[in-house]
Amino acid sequence: MEHVISNIISGSLALLDPTILLLIFAGTVFGVVIGALPGLTSTMGVALLVPITFGMSPAAGLALLGAIYCSSTYSGAISAILINIPGTPSNCCTLLDGYPMTKRGESSLAIALATSASAVGGFLSVFALLFLAPPLAEFALQFGAQEYFLLAIFGVSVIASLSETNMVKGLWSGALGLFLSIIGMHPITGDIRFTMGIAELYNGLSLVIALIGLYSIPEVIESLQSLSGKVVQSGSVGSGLIKDLLAVFKHKMLIARATIIGIIVGIIPGAGCSIASFIAYDDAKRVSKHPEVFGTGCEEGVIASETSNNAVVGGSLVPALTLGIPGNAVSAVLLGGLMVHGLKPGPALFTENADIVYTFIMSLFVSNLVFIPVGLFVAKFGVKLIEIPAAILSPLVIGLAVIGTYAINMSVVEIFLMIAVGLIGFLMKFFDVPREPLVLGLVLGSMAEGELARAMALAHGSVMALLQGMFTSPLSLIIIALTAFSLWKGVKNQFLNKA
Repeated sequence: MEHVISNIISGSLALLDPTILLLIFAGTVFGVVIGALPGLTSTMGVALLVPITFGMSPAAGLALLGAIYCSSTYSGAISAILINIPGTPSNCCTLLDGYPMTKRGESSLAIALATSASAVGGFLSVFALLFLAPPLAEFALQFGAQEYFLLAIFGVSVIASLSETNMVKGLWSGALGLFLSIIGMHPITGDIRFTMGIAELYNGLSLVIALIGLYSIPEVIESLQSLSGKVVQSGSVGSGLIKDLLAVFKHKMLIARATIIGIIVGIIPGAGCSIASFIAYDDAKRVSKHPEVFGTGCEEGVIASETSNNAVVGGSLVPALTLGIPGNAVSAVLLGGLMVHGLKPGPALFTENADIVYTFIMSLFVSNLVFIPVGLFVAKFGVKLIEIPAAILSPLVIGLAVIGTYAINMSVVEIFLMIAVGLIGFLMKFFDVPREPLVLGLVLGSMAEGELARAMALAHGSVMALLQGMFTSPLSLIIIALTAFSLWKGVKNQFLNKA
């Protein structure tokens, strides 16, 4: 323990270097902008700047990339709250309550809550990375193909909670999401399915494209139909800001649960921020004394989503640094940046290159603090968007959606795919079918299919052998129990609502 404390102190002292501090600030500004623009994901932001770090010292380069990771994961909440388009997939749950808060004139409060919740979740997850990395990494190794499959099924069970107002429509929406998730190549055999000859669909329907289409097109059509003018605004970001930022601490237990969920999901390779957000949101709704207010502009919904997705940041770096197994796509790119500088991930990294690793980890603490003023500064000008009349704002939103979609793969075809998904989203909204189960099905469908195929291969194609493995593994039994409880709770609440 003394050795760890000594490394923490030396890593903290290294941050007194003005160059590293400047790079953290620059990375934060870049990350906030990247995250706030729909379509420009955290993965893209980190990947773009990896080549720039070649000429830097390893500690400086990693500090820059870490700042981008932290800030871009948070800043997608800005566009989610203001214009109902998640800047990154990790913010897909934030819009459920963030945008309704904006529509009733509480955008400043929503952004403040998202900012402080993101900082707290990120800060606590870095503590977990700092002190619990080895045991948490060992925990991640306990997950095999069958556990990943069951985890995906547990995530799908959240549909029951997201669809309490009309479970039948919610289940249809979730089923559509699961169908869309199997478009493209089979994860094991490579067979091409349901692509209609469109090459851009060979790797599946992009989650980012789906999110942009589902949430931007319906809102634009609705606003153009009514041309109702400005959204009610309670004041610019900055009025009563300190009070709004501190309001998040009224929900200490919610923050604790969402952080734990984010860290655990983060250390499980392949899970990611979107899954953490949905699980934390579902947990917050189940525990709440007033679950009926979720989706109507509930503070707890924003806090749960933003705390958990930023807690994934520290969690995803646990297996990346200790085992060389990235927790998600962003940490995979960041791991590449680590190796570019000649650093080999693994347990020895914390001893042989302790000065670099601990400087990097301590820089993450600073990054989670720096994005608070930077994010609020960007939001202060971004909040002016909602004061623009609908006749002007709607074309701007469409422009952002098109630019964001095109920026992913520089493909015009994907713009038309985004519009097609958007029209589906409009029909769903018109017929009062929830879109969130579709997103959840799309997020988890490919994961469930791939892991089931791998689990069946390990069981030599025997269903009985697979089931036997599931019901003899303690970890699998825990996930099965959580899934059963989630389904039971959702169905129970459905009948209570009808009563």
